Amino acid sequence: MRLEHLHPKGTRVVIGTLAFPREDIVAFARDFDPQPFHLDEEAARRSLFGGLCASGWHTASGWMKTFVAFWTEESRRLAADGIVPPKLGPSPGFRELKWLKPVYAGDSITYAVTFLSARAVESRPGWRMNTILCEGRNQFDEDVIRFESSVIEFV
Repeated sequence: MRLEHLHPKGTRVVIGTLAFPREDIVAFARDFDPQPFHLDEEAARRSLFGGLCASGWHTASGWMKTFVAFWTEESRRLAADGIVPPKLGPSPGFRELKWLKPVYAGDSITYAVTFLSARAVESRPGWRMNTILCEGRNQFDEDVIRFESSVIEFV
């Protein structure tokens, strides 16, 4: 089975929701993006964001965390139904990354994926290049992150 056969082109699939508590925002920022508006509530209030908010990279890594959990479960489900799940490989990159709205302490982001296209990789028989739209929306149904990603599939 190919990835493009699982969900019709253009179908948005929710892959999971991730909470962003204050402690997680600060811990991620301390390790990977130590900006004052990610580390200190008072400094964040004085910033252009007006409150403690997650690093954009934290928001993006939340998408990957939920996707890995989703794909692990989806692969189990397919196998239980006697279907060989598509074998996904690495991503050669992403494009059009947009952080549309800050993710504040206490927000919950619901992530989704939409299959956009697939093509054979001419130089690698048995490989396909898939393009997917990756999104996250907060609890108010406001878009907070969007990007297109490529993912290799071995068929």
